[in-house]
Amino acid sequence: MKIVNFLIVAIIAILSIAAGLAKVLQTQQEMEFLQGLGLSSVLIVFFGLVQIAGGVLLAPKKTRMLGAILVTSALVLSTALIFIGGNLVFGLFSVIPIALACVIIYQTAKAANSKSSDTDAGSAGTG
Repeated sequence: MKIVNFLIVAIIAILSIAAGLAKVLQTQQEMEFLQGLGLSSVLIVFFGLVQIAGGVLLAPKKTRMLGAILVTSALVLSTALIFIGGNLVFGLFSVIPIALACVIIYQTAKAANSKSSDTDAGSAGTG
């Protein structure tokens, strides 16, 4: 199961960083699509930086929850924009990474709760 969780984190991190880089580098397709929906080039670059930051923050366990929240938020926004742009099929396909990012949030929260329970149990006998 740890291998599956690692793969999910790695895939979502790479996806987020790649999508962010496409925005930061202002690739023609990204710019045309997002500017067509009314986003300015500054907002597009900022959005890309958020995606890159989220992907990078997924790697260390200490920052994984923050990274997962950033990535999930960016994925939800991207998917909404895809639906607004009228691409129903790609929009539906884009829900899959959102679900995987939510799995990361769930797994990270579960691990944090397990760790705090272990710490609480260890300190319960002292005092």
